[in-house]
Amino acid sequence: MFFLLALYAAVVCIQPSMAQGAMPPSLRQQAARMLIVGFRGDSVGEDVRHYLQDLGVGGVILFDRDLTGDGTRGSRNIKSPSQLKTLCQALKNTAGRKLIVAIDEEGGNVDRLKTTYGFPPTVTPKSLGARNDSTATTEAAAGIARTLREAGINLNFAPSVDVDVNPACPIIGRLGRSFSSDTAVVAANAGWFVKAHRREGVATAIKHFPGHGSAASDSHLGLVDVSDTWSEAELAPFRHLIDAGLVDVVMTAHIYNSHLDSTYPATLSANVIGGLLRGKLGYDGVVASDDMYMEAIVSHFTLREAVVRAINAGVDLLVLGNNSPAGNSPERPDEVVDIIVDAVENGDIRRERIEEAVRRIDGLLAKLDF
Repeated sequence: MFFLLALYAAVVCIQPSMAQGAMPPSLRQQAARMLIVGFRGDSVGEDVRHYLQDLGVGGVILFDRDLTGDGTRGSRNIKSPSQLKTLCQALKNTAGRKLIVAIDEEGGNVDRLKTTYGFPPTVTPKSLGARNDSTATTEAAAGIARTLREAGINLNFAPSVDVDVNPACPIIGRLGRSFSSDTAVVAANAGWFVKAHRREGVATAIKHFPGHGSAASDSHLGLVDVSDTWSEAELAPFRHLIDAGLVDVVMTAHIYNSHLDSTYPATLSANVIGGLLRGKLGYDGVVASDDMYMEAIVSHFTLREAVVRAINAGVDLLVLGNNSPAGNSPERPDEVVDIIVDAVENGDIRRERIEEAVRRIDGLLAKLDF
């Protein structure tokens, strides 16, 4: 009798949802769980209600400027601390489940929570790397993390661990987003940044794998080729943080490197994600794409090709910011879910690949306590 009770208890612990009579998620529900979506508005409107309740997306991403409109400050999701806190709580209430609420808050020039909206000031990673002081970086990162926690944001798409190989890089070096040209300084400061966030219960995403710092152009505007400028040294901060157990999420870069993949940019490359990140560096956590609306992707690949190749390459979370000058596409998350379901049913994506991604995402969600 004792053995039977123990066996029953073990089954309940291993499969709590099944033990309680819950149905396993459908393929469509699993596909939706793989999306982080952006939306217009500083409150819960019909579009985001649909994403959260009808579609069941895994998370949302917040911006302060609406680039699908006039791009002015405060034109998207963020206007003040009180408004943002109300919005985040409403998003979670509308979802009725644990939800990823993400933002890009690196500090300095990548700062969605600006002082003009009433948030505390931040400093650039470059200035912190120049000091290379654990106390200074920890205090700066802790300030950001506390602001995020108070707002209800539980995932920060930061820090950038790109190495400042090209100080003139328009999207990294020129904006002061890299801690340093010294890989050891980048790794150390990124580690302090991550630990400070973890103490506040905020997850982080290191980016942009396998390194964007040597680029001469901006992947928001087109495909970036780093074949002649990238070096394996740019992997060092990623390797250090992975080995130290300080990685919640890795975000990919939409950069092309013919030495790593002769055909596809990193986000769509099984060589880069499956071979290099998961194989050589031994990372088995969540991989998130950079925004799939960026010109490096949309100008060179169909939506279906980009989605299928990204998932098959090893991307678990597809970021659909819907905040591009190309225009507002509120129907895109539904289209992407349809693409994933169709690709699985047609054999273009293995069902096991979807289940693997959802397993990783559920593991990330389990870490989020708000």
